[in-house]
Order: sequence, then structure tokens, then C-alpha cells
Amino acid sequence: MKTAFGSFLARLAFGFAFAALLQPAGAAEPLRIVTEEFPPYNFIDKGRVTGLATEVVEAVLKETGIEATIQSMPWARAYDIARNSENVLIYSITRTAGREKMFKWIGPIAPSDWSLFALRGREVALTRLADAKAHRIATVNEDAGEQYLAANGFVVGGNLQSSNKYAFNYEKLRLGRVDLWVANDLVASHLVREAGDDPAKILVRALPLPELGDGGMYMAFSAKTPDALVERFRKGLAAIKKNGSFDALKKKWL
Repeated sequence: MKTAFGSFLARLAFGFAFAALLQPAGAAEPLRIVTEEFPPYNFIDKGRVTGLATEVVEAVLKETGIEATIQSMPWARAYDIARNSENVLIYSITRTAGREKMFKWIGPIAPSDWSLFALRGREVALTRLADAKAHRIATVNEDAGEQYLAANGFVVGGNLQSSNKYAFNYEKLRLGRVDLWVANDLVASHLVREAGDDPAKILVRALPLPELGDGGMYMAFSAKTPDALVERFRKGLAAIKKNGSFDALKKKWL
């Protein structure tokens, strides 16, 4: 019995050792996809993440044959995870000069325009960005609008009033707690309608910000993601743009 048991243990140890040899050193983490509440691009509806950008990402996943779960969370958390982890896909993200080397960019997945908005009846006259420094501006923590303004001399906690959710900022503007709201045009219109108001009657575009909207909203991988996976997604996105799926999704949502 001792001999047989010893032989069993030896075979078991050999099996574990062989399995370890088959496992690549430093094997990559499973793919993780993170996003935020940013309607109509990505948002939770009836317990699942949906929206234009989400359906584009799902179409790319189907094209590549890859399965992954999409997680929605506050933008600052999603942004931090994507910056500091491996195998993380983040969307919808604005491609800016300051972010260029932080991520491996896949490509644009939706059109985008950004502006500084004021409330009709409380219009703010702006001829250049510097004029806005005299006003209180609603931003979202670590989003492209806040980062852009901070890079241009605005101060978080000073003239920038930061929130974790975009919907909070329309409320701040409506109640007069801020003078301006930096937002993606589609998102601003969506949130105003969700609040029961008419964007055309409520919002005034005080200053367009073409530097932020240039190129559209992107999907991007964390810098620690293997190039082979990044290239697989680039090819998948190119494929759905070529076969008409991408245009069909834009027509559905826009």
C-alpha cells in the first residue's frame, strides 16, 4: 500500500509540474471592459449596459470571437483601472494629447462634439476660452472636459466644480449653482431630455470646444495590453465599418 500510494503521489506531482510547464510565464489577465454612465453612448438600461458605443464594442467582440463582460462605474475609477492594469478595454474615451501615450488606441466608435453650455435666460458671453475663467463650471472628475480645462489654467475646486456623474451637472446648472457646464453635446441633450426639459429651449452653447470633439469617441486598451490583442480589435473594428454594421448602429442611435 505504501509503495502504491508513493507512486500515486509521484505521478500527481509530475502532473502538476507538467501543467505548470504548459502555463505561460506571466500569463495575461482575462480581458476586462470598463465604461461609465455616458448616455447615449453607454448607459445602464434595465440592468444591462447599452448605448451606441456599447453596441459597437459588442459588434467588435462578436467579430473577433472574444467574450468579455462590460462593467459600468464612475469615470475616474474606470480611467484609473485602464491606466494601471493589463488587458483592460475602456470606452467611450476622448483621445487627447495628454492621454496619447497612456493607452493603445483602437479607433473612433462614435461621433463627438464638446461645448461649454449655459442656461437660457442666464447666458454667458464668451469669445475665447480664457473668458470662462471668471465663471463656475460643472465638470466630471477626470473626464476629458475637466482635464482639458485644467490643462488650460482652470482649477478643480476653484472655478471647476467636479462631480462623479454627468446628470449632477445639469442639475447644478439648472439650479444656478454653476454658470457653465462642459459636456459632450449628445450627452448634454440626452440628460436634459431625461430630466423632462427641451434642450433647444433650455441650453445655450456658450463656446464650442472643437479640440475635444476632434476624431470622435474612442475605444482604447490599457498600455499593458499585448499588441496582438490590440491589433485583433483594430481589425475587428475595421471589419464592422467595412461590412455596414457600424453605419447601421449609428443610424439606429443618432
